[in-house]
Amino acid sequence: MLYHIIASGSKGNATIVKHKNTVILIDMGISFSRLEEGLKEINLKAEDIDFALFTHNHSDHINGLRFIPIRKQYALDGSLPSNGYNVLELYQRYHLKDVDIIPIRTSHDASNPCGFIIETAEEKLVYMTDTGIFLDECLSYVSNPTYLILECNHDLKMLYKSNRPLDLKTRIASDHGHLSNEDSALAAKDIVGPRTKEITLAHISEECNTPELALEAYNRIFSFFHLDISKYNIRVANQYVSLTGGKL
Repeated sequence: MLYHIIASGSKGNATIVKHKNTVILIDMGISFSRLEEGLKEINLKAEDIDFALFTHNHSDHINGLRFIPIRKQYALDGSLPSNGYNVLELYQRYHLKDVDIIPIRTSHDASNPCGFIIETAEEKLVYMTDTGIFLDECLSYVSNPTYLILECNHDLKMLYKSNRPLDLKTRIASDHGHLSNEDSALAAKDIVGPRTKEITLAHISEECNTPELALEAYNRIFSFFHLDISKYNIRVANQYVSLTGGKL
């Protein structure tokens, strides 16, 4: 399984997952030209996309929704502003060509938000961003993935020292906002297992976080819980530069 994060952050999100002859797009919050550029980086075209999974209806995840044929759109009920897309149910397994997908609940101030598990016989990818807390009900589904893509949005000190309005700071730090560096690391230490190879930190705030602070939090928390962080290839996704993981 190959994953290619074209963009990750508050200005737009889009990730490609490819396995055999199946190409999945997770979220489309970027321009069509940026999508085409990202696909070209892994020798694909827009018409190669078989399925488009959407996590929720915030603009940075659906700005480019109109470029995706509705027959290819998949989301939970009420998650998209359009009608006629393929409606998924939480924790149900769906077989899409060469892979299975399972929507998992997230905690965010959007209409019926979710994350996704994409699974084959050999590998499992967990994609979870835009959640204020990690919900225990998800653990049995997401545990021991091969690849973990998890939100690591903000450093709390940077957030509260920023010039953002207080109500926005409160929203981001709430149970329906975004995971802080520490909360992300605490969730990850429960999720990872013996077969976990890669952890990608996603949806990093440009104003209220840095890759260095995010990685420092992971190192500190994994060390506290006696987890050897060197076992995992940990990287940070970017708003502007694509990141590729997994393998064909």
